[in-house]
Amino acid sequence: MEERGMETNQEVMKGSWIRVGDDGGLLVPDDPVVGFIEGDGVGPDIWAATRLVLDAAVEKSFGGAKRIFWRELLAGEKAFEATGEWVPQETLEMLRRCVVAIKGPMTTPVGEGIRSLNVMLRQVLDLYACVRPVRYFKGVPSPVRYPEKVNMVIFRENTEDLYAGIEWASGSPEARRFASILKEEFGVEVSGESAFGVKPMSRRGTQRLVRSAIRYALSRNLSSVTFVHKGNIMKYTEGAFRKWGYELAAEEFPDATVTEAEVLEEHGGKVPFGRVVIKDRIADSMFQQALLRPEEYHVLATPNLNGDYLSDALAAQVGGLGMAPGANIGDSCAVFEATHGSAPKYAGLDRVNPGSLILSGVMMLEHLGWDEAGRMVTGAMEKTIADRVVTYDLARQMEGAREVKCSEFAQAVVERM
Repeated sequence: MEERGMETNQEVMKGSWIRVGDDGGLLVPDDPVVGFIEGDGVGPDIWAATRLVLDAAVEKSFGGAKRIFWRELLAGEKAFEATGEWVPQETLEMLRRCVVAIKGPMTTPVGEGIRSLNVMLRQVLDLYACVRPVRYFKGVPSPVRYPEKVNMVIFRENTEDLYAGIEWASGSPEARRFASILKEEFGVEVSGESAFGVKPMSRRGTQRLVRSAIRYALSRNLSSVTFVHKGNIMKYTEGAFRKWGYELAAEEFPDATVTEAEVLEEHGGKVPFGRVVIKDRIADSMFQQALLRPEEYHVLATPNLNGDYLSDALAAQVGGLGMAPGANIGDSCAVFEATHGSAPKYAGLDRVNPGSLILSGVMMLEHLGWDEAGRMVTGAMEKTIADRVVTYDLARQMEGAREVKCSEFAQAVVERM
């Protein structure tokens, strides 16, 4: 197989395609073709480190019986320089063909310019679930006293809410027309020259996210799923998110779930064996709970904006985004990614922490069903950090640390497998 390049007429000579089965599960060959997007800024540095670690883990776990065949897909600045497009159509087609891909961070201009490429990929490929596990690695500096109590997985709805991109600038003809419609048809007055953003949320979008969150909790024996919303204020959007979530749990998982209220009222405060408890929390209260009683929460299902805030806040409790993995998952495609930005000032310096992308690679291995390799990476990273062999972001906060480059950290992880 050609491992670099975007030639549309070139056949893949090595590796086999992953397929989606009739039941929605993946049919993964021993030699899968997996797409990768290097990303912008520090993307090439952390991708090189990640690839080294993932390839070593697969080799050591399966003794050569399994191997990933990587195929580069262009997106972001590299794609624009080569093709004049930020995300070429061929990249979208190949992401669908590969079924599974991994990407570094891509630059998103603030306030103007191109729209977020990350948001575009999620919406075009219908990657409706942003999944972000947050856990603590012993030895990582943290601003809280008991970071080890944080072990949650956020399921953030990825395609709706304010991130749908339906907005109009202050003073634009569209904004003025929208203000006129509000006033004339609904009797709603807004201040002059307002900007507007529309917040669509649907039953379908909510329930497919909640379904994924509950299935995840059941498959991993996690004891609760909590809906995080602001339904006390936004009653017909986030309030509906809560309502639709409870309805889905009752309709599709009646024998596997139980509500928090039912535990108290019908089961004497004791959770029936094998049941997942369905809870809900107001978003601002959940931020307090994440600090005060994080051990009581396991899977969080959230609308788009709430999940963005909450996943970053939880990552801070365990040491920052440098150690926070993420994935965007749909029914027919999944893209695993670093959760931090592209940090262009560090581009090419071989300096930044590749932990976020490496751990996203662990999620990818688990998605493939290659859990042995995923566990090997996680265990080796734990040993490396415990030995205080870390990149600058952690070294400056750890007494007695040995500061290493991005590539050297990856090599240290491989050595501890």
